[in-house]
Amino acid sequence: MTKGNINVSVENIFPLIKKFLYSDHEIFLRELISNATDATLKLKHLTNIGEANVDYGTPQIEVKIDKEGKKFHIIDQGIGMTGEEVEKYINQVAFSGAEEFLEKYKDSAKDAGIIGHFGLGFYSAFMVAEKVEIITKSYKDEPAVRWICDGSPEYSIEETTDKSDRGTEIILHIAEDSTEFLEESRIRELLMKYNRFMPVPIKFGTKTETLPLPEDAAEDAKAETQEVDNIINNPTPAWTKAPSQLKDEDYNNFYRELYPMQFEDPLFHIHLNVDYPFNLTGILFFPKLGNNLNIEKDKIQLYQNQVFVTDEVKGIVPDFLMLLRGVIDSPDIPLNVSRSYLQADGAVKKISSYITKKVGDKMASLINENREDFEKKWNDIKIVIEYGMISEDKFYDKSDKFALYPNVDGKYFLWSELEEKIKANQTDKDGNLVILYASNEHDQHSYVQAAKDKGYEVLLLDSPIVPHLIQKLEGSKEKIQFARVDADHINNLIKKDEPVISKLNEEEKETLKKTVEEGISDSKFTVQLEDLDSSDAPFIITQPEFMRRMKDMQATGGGGMFAMGGFPEMYNLVVNTNSELAGKILTTENAEEKTSQIKHALDLAKLSQNLLKGKELTDFIQRSYQDLAK
Repeated sequence: MTKGNINVSVENIFPLIKKFLYSDHEIFLRELISNATDATLKLKHLTNIGEANVDYGTPQIEVKIDKEGKKFHIIDQGIGMTGEEVEKYINQVAFSGAEEFLEKYKDSAKDAGIIGHFGLGFYSAFMVAEKVEIITKSYKDEPAVRWICDGSPEYSIEETTDKSDRGTEIILHIAEDSTEFLEESRIRELLMKYNRFMPVPIKFGTKTETLPLPEDAAEDAKAETQEVDNIINNPTPAWTKAPSQLKDEDYNNFYRELYPMQFEDPLFHIHLNVDYPFNLTGILFFPKLGNNLNIEKDKIQLYQNQVFVTDEVKGIVPDFLMLLRGVIDSPDIPLNVSRSYLQADGAVKKISSYITKKVGDKMASLINENREDFEKKWNDIKIVIEYGMISEDKFYDKSDKFALYPNVDGKYFLWSELEEKIKANQTDKDGNLVILYASNEHDQHSYVQAAKDKGYEVLLLDSPIVPHLIQKLEGSKEKIQFARVDADHINNLIKKDEPVISKLNEEEKETLKKTVEEGISDSKFTVQLEDLDSSDAPFIITQPEFMRRMKDMQATGGGGMFAMGGFPEMYNLVVNTNSELAGKILTTENAEEKTSQIKHALDLAKLSQNLLKGKELTDFIQRSYQDLAK
């Protein structure tokens, strides 16, 4: 037997590992199974290139719990280690076997799927174990060895006859404060979290399987059962295959495998696959989102060579795609020593740009392949597309090919189609193309109808980030402006060089304005006289486009210099000077009756804007019933 001290640069690295290296003690399982996977894949590579003259077979990794003995076993059938290799790779902390292996075989092992390059993964075992044993036998014709360490720098190593088959068994003697890891349910949960897509089959106990009955079996025949290995992982998940190997059904099945509690199929998927200038594979799914900007994020899972790393992918995946679901797998995303946190660098930015480009290209191909289907799905995906247009310039530059602008009648336009449709009729006297829109076609019905009566097209833009999108479009396209249909009277939204006729002279207008202001006595309203058609409503409430837009932007984050303070409720009360009511207000001598006319007209205008609520609404209803009874 050999004894010695582990070669570390501090007196005792184990307390440091336990306290600082990993944020969660459960990570030990991921690291040890990753090591077992590496050992198996190394052997596969060496047999493929003829350097290991052994039968590779169909190796698996086994996880076993000995609750009574307080022991936890991880057994692989991989490359194994000689005594010399144990000395080198286990006793010299941070001297990574995987890293050296990749360096030696860097040309032929590029695609071997070797995970490790940190060298500290094995030592995570000491976060949960008071003593760790390694029993290992190399694929080479050398004796097996047993290594034992109790969490101090001291270890022992000796040859053993306890192991005759190739591979490594790690035995953890679980510490008193970590007995949760002797519970089957806890380990099953962790295996499903970290290892369910590892590339080597992982056995965890057995399960009963019912055998099919023969075709000529009697009606009352009972099917036989047998005990089989319980393989908990899928070694060949969809993202590891070529798109040509998969059908829509395969993608949907994989989606349900990732998210078993999601009962609706995704709308569509994007298969990522690039090997230059970085390696990245994955599948992103578009779920039904509607207008929900607050949908649960962190649904995209990051893997490194099929090992789960995190579902916090901010930085790798652009913000607007955080609303999606799926998997990204890349060995080129740099992580810190515990693999738990991303390290920002140039590679991450390139990966983020690639994903953005890929999503943009996919949207363009989808609308070209089947526009009708794309239009049907628009309301469920628009929040992602609009968010991307606002936040990613490269995505915005592509968006004219696939971003849709629906009108209130359910027709969809690309930007070029919209411009062509409205330029003749909706260009104002200053040459600006005015795009009218509603955010709620029912609440703003009277304003929508007034615009349609003039032959104008009204878009329906109802997602919560529309104010931000409009700012982006107005800032990047020449001579266009958006106006919500209730921002002003329709004549003022698209001003034309048309003569205006008024029934009132300037003195009468001044009197009318002063009378209305006194009658409403409400600082929220700015009285504005307009010479409109006599058939138009006498009072119309509008909300100034700029103030309302800033307020909406603040509600979803943004608004620039105004974002820190609340916006007051401010409205314009447009009084139609050519209406019958305007003349009546001027000619009515009874002050109380005049005020009643004004207040009643204001209530009707509020009612049309859904602004009449509470006591005001109750009083209006009572007054209306009283008028009916007269």
